Amino acid sequence: MLDVSNEVRAEIGDDEADRLLAGAHAPDAYDCTSCRTPGDSYREPTSTVLFIGDETAVLAFAHARCIPSQVVPVDEEQLLGAVRSISQAQGAAGSPGLSPAQAAVPAPAHAAPPRSQLAPPAAVADPGQQPAVLGVTCGLVLCGDTPYAALVVEPTGPVARPGSGSTEDEFLSLLTDHGFQPVQSVDRAPVRPLAGWSVLMAMGQLHAILQPSATGGSAAWWQAHQPLQVTDAWRSSVSRRSEVIMYAVPAGTIGRQPREDLLRLALDRAASHGILVAGMLPLAGT
Repeated sequence: MLDVSNEVRAEIGDDEADRLLAGAHAPDAYDCTSCRTPGDSYREPTSTVLFIGDETAVLAFAHARCIPSQVVPVDEEQLLGAVRSISQAQGAAGSPGLSPAQAAVPAPAHAAPPRSQLAPPAAVADPGQQPAVLGVTCGLVLCGDTPYAALVVEPTGPVARPGSGSTEDEFLSLLTDHGFQPVQSVDRAPVRPLAGWSVLMAMGQLHAILQPSATGGSAAWWQAHQPLQVTDAWRSSVSRRSEVIMYAVPAGTIGRQPREDLLRLALDRAASHGILVAGMLPLAGT
């Protein structure tokens, strides 16, 4: 029940892809590289996920419900570190025949919401300023009595509409053009997922936020320079619901909040001032 996408096939070659589909190199059991729970390639749909560094490539497996078969570019040092960790684990277990693709890089828990300021840079309203960078914070947010995995996106400066020459910050209006909705109360989660948008999780870490591509398929709206580690609780919530709420605010609204309760207070303030938008994004779906 293995899926090898055309993208993965192009990287590994037809012969290797056919051998995988025939069961020659596919594992009976594996740890899903996305949700990190056990999987069985003979009993449930399974995706092949190819992680590619500058010189190294590792083929991993995932539940098809968690992540589609695809190629994921990663930092070479991170990939080599994963291979070393896998090799050490194999040596300790005395299982030299275990495929490196069956393990994933451990992601430690954090007491505070993980945050990373990452590319792509956005056009700024004042041409004399440095390009704004999108900051992404991960945290659990209660909507009613239900905890949701959430991403909060905040640029480092005002964002202008491309090609407009305007000096106004249009970050939120750009997102509402794509279907994101103004939030009046954080207690209410977005009702339906945004078509074509998704969150890419791989190896237990956050890699990208994807948006619909003009040429079909999806493209990275935001991509991590280095995969962002998330808490066990955040990853567990994503695994249960297969969706993430993405919130967005103008520059200077949220800032760096060391705890999830403070992050929630900042989101509530933004909603009360009418400067918070949100959308429900499926996990690695397009």
